[in-house]
Amino acid sequence: MNSGKLLIAFFGSFLLVGCKEKPKEKSEMETAQPNIVLFFVDDMGWQDTSVPFWTERTPYNDLYQTPNMERLADEGMKFTQAYATAVCTPTRVSLMTGMNAARHRVTNWTLRKDQLQPMETNHKTLSFPEWNVNGMSPVEGINKAVYATPMPQLLQEAGYFTIHAGKAHLGAIGTPGEDPLNLGFDVNIAGHAAGAPESYLGTENFGNGKKGKEVWAVPGLEKYHGEDIFLTEAITVEAMEAMDAAIEKNQPFFLNMSHYAVHIPIMADDRFVQKYYDKGLDTIEAKYASLVEGMDKSLGDIMDFLEDKGQTDNTIILFMSDNGGLSVHARGGERNTHNKPLNSGKGSAYEGGIREPMLVKWPGRTAPNSVTDNQVIIEDFYPTILEMAGVKNYKTVQAVDGVSFVPTLENKNNNFEDRPLFWHYPNEWGPSGPGIGASSTTRVGDYKLIYYYMDSRMELFNLKDDIGETKNLVEEEPEKTKELAKILSDYLREVEAQIPAKKESGEQIPYPDEVLNINNK
Repeated sequence: MNSGKLLIAFFGSFLLVGCKEKPKEKSEMETAQPNIVLFFVDDMGWQDTSVPFWTERTPYNDLYQTPNMERLADEGMKFTQAYATAVCTPTRVSLMTGMNAARHRVTNWTLRKDQLQPMETNHKTLSFPEWNVNGMSPVEGINKAVYATPMPQLLQEAGYFTIHAGKAHLGAIGTPGEDPLNLGFDVNIAGHAAGAPESYLGTENFGNGKKGKEVWAVPGLEKYHGEDIFLTEAITVEAMEAMDAAIEKNQPFFLNMSHYAVHIPIMADDRFVQKYYDKGLDTIEAKYASLVEGMDKSLGDIMDFLEDKGQTDNTIILFMSDNGGLSVHARGGERNTHNKPLNSGKGSAYEGGIREPMLVKWPGRTAPNSVTDNQVIIEDFYPTILEMAGVKNYKTVQAVDGVSFVPTLENKNNNFEDRPLFWHYPNEWGPSGPGIGASSTTRVGDYKLIYYYMDSRMELFNLKDDIGETKNLVEEEPEKTKELAKILSDYLREVEAQIPAKKESGEQIPYPDEVLNINNK
């Protein structure tokens, strides 16, 4: 090596050492607002990946092929106890508002303005509350909608170019919340009121033109109509073009990469499905696995795009799912088993319905290939993303329930230890299965209490010892049951959560602590 190269190498090493010794000094990466990509998957279960989120690998981890999730896990932090709600719209509204579902009252999935779901109006024994069927709204005065300051609006005001790509499902048809452009997004790619695509196939125009199916047709992708392209791919291409526009303007961007996959209809992504047929999988499950792998390819394409554009070191990537994996219907094989060792799936208060695969890569802040058992919940993303973006002293019209998990990402003191988590679903989803039905739930430490409104029944589990929620400890641990019932009841009262009533009498179902008091007399 000549003397000039030696000098350059020495000077480069000196700079690197200086950065390590003084991490708070403002390098170019630190002074620039980071780009933020939220890679949000629909209905993806905790086990729908080759990345193990448990203490051991399972057969599902060997079945699914998600090499780009593996890549992201190698470069960032894996969250083993991350939670959403059991169905999609409540999760999405919590993400955009920072509110728990019990407070924002968008407790079921939305679609048509002012309308309860038929399975709620026709329930035999319960009368359900008038929840916020119209979703969220950025403006006051929308009936049956939660008025809130959307996270993208705050990012937009802070100078971010904000991009929504894919499923929105935040507001009912004919309300402001149905259009992401009203919620602080500069660009809306294919997002509208519906929560599922009529078709994943460009050759079928993504459902456009199907008589009677217009509500489910994916909007805004006309240039791909008639083309042999899968919806996941088309949305990814459009998202990369939008990011490129922001880069050209030298503007930081926030991308809400919100895939319709892996929601029904379960359709084969022909790029990947044959290998699963060859493995002898059930036909439906082979198609489902191809949906998962196509989603993973999108993640890899975005990571490659960021690398090609020189944005990797200044881009945060968060990976999350909106509820547990579908298992009670529409799947192949035995029902309610697709998320094992977790019990049940989408729509359920059990872990299979609410525990999610979550990964975060924050260059220079998260240790590569790191793992945390800290418990986080979907409303925590709101203050976390704003903190990541450097947005301070922001004002919202709503109370924010979420807590930033930035300290966890930086391996600082755990600010989540024994923090109660809450789920509130005073609704009827439709299908019958384990843990499915109107319920409220809390988790405190390792213990989880579920209260079912239909019969005022309670279940208590120690998730550390029993991740599959197989042993109800209510009789065995009465004091712990009372403790969690009190915590849950106090919270429901505090946020004025809506509670179902008995259909015959109109009398409100009692709170769980009231049930225990009655039973202990």
